[in-house]
Amino acid sequence: MIDNEKDNENENENEERIIRSNVNDNNLSEKIAEFISAIFEDGGQRCIQLRRKDLASNFDCVPSQINYVLRSRFTPERGFLIESQRGEHGYIQITKISCDMPEEKLEHVSTIIGDTLSYSEAKRIVQAFYKRELISMRERVLIELALKYLHSLNEELAITDYEVEMLIADMLERMLKAMVITDKEKIN
Repeated sequence: MIDNEKDNENENENEERIIRSNVNDNNLSEKIAEFISAIFEDGGQRCIQLRRKDLASNFDCVPSQINYVLRSRFTPERGFLIESQRGEHGYIQITKISCDMPEEKLEHVSTIIGDTLSYSEAKRIVQAFYKRELISMRERVLIELALKYLHSLNEELAITDYEVEMLIADMLERMLKAMVITDKEKIN
C-alpha cells in the first residue's frame, strides 16, 4: 500500500515537472520572440541579421529553441521572411515584409500562397492578414465563408483533397489580390 502511494506521488511530481518545463519553454519562446521584435521596433529596420549561436547563448537554450521561435513567430503570414546561413559564420536574416504600397501587398500575397493550401492554413493566413490590418473584418468573414464552402466540396462533388487545396489556394490568392487592387483604386 505504501509503495503504491509513493509511486503515485512520484508520478504526480513527474507530471508537475513536465508541466513546469512546458510553461518555461513557452515563456522562453515568448522572451526570445519579444527580444527579436524589440530589435525591429527599436532600430526601425526592415531587415536584421542575428547569429543563432549568440541568441542561444544569451537565452541559455539550445539553437533548436531559436529555430522553433523563428518557425512559429516570424512566418510570412505574420509578415516576415527568414533566410539562414549555417556554419561557423552562419547567421539568420529576418526581413519584415513591408505592405505600405499596394504593389508590396500583391507581392506578399504571391509570396505566401503556393499552389495548394489546406483549409486550416488558409484560415491562418486570413487571420494573420486581419491582425496586421491588411483586410477588414467584413473581408475576413467573406473570405472565411468562401473557404468553408470550398472545404466542403470534396464531400459534395467527389473531388480529391488535393484538388480542393488547389481551389482554396487559387481562390484565396484571387480574393486577396482583388482586395488589394480595390484598395489601390480607393487611394487614386
